[in-house]
Amino acid sequence: MLRSGPISPFIHGVAEYVAGALFIVAPFLFGFDSKAATALAIVVGVGILVVTSSSQLPTGLAKVVPALLHAVVDFGVAALLIASPFLFGFSGETAPTAFFITLGVVHLLLTIGTRFLPAERGTAQ
Repeated sequence: MLRSGPISPFIHGVAEYVAGALFIVAPFLFGFDSKAATALAIVVGVGILVVTSSSQLPTGLAKVVPALLHAVVDFGVAALLIASPFLFGFSGETAPTAFFITLGVVHLLLTIGTRFLPAERGTAQ
């Protein structure tokens, strides 16, 4: 699964930089009323930027987080994003609920579709 997705690690990294920045500005852009949603969006945005920039993906800057660990963290982040309106009590507010669930599903699909590991030698891509 981690070798066969149609999305390159480069595209994955670029998408995560964009998503990280979007999470940071989302509370102000979409007018989140919930303080929990605002704080969580900023923390998630910074966290995504830290993981992406320290990953061994082509877009990583520090290259200290192995690609496999990056993938595991991404699956966890996607699950957290989808569950967060209910876990953190802002499911009654439409804008952050829709934002977190939508970005969680998109992040899950991006992670599932990414070729985190290169093809094994001697096998066709």
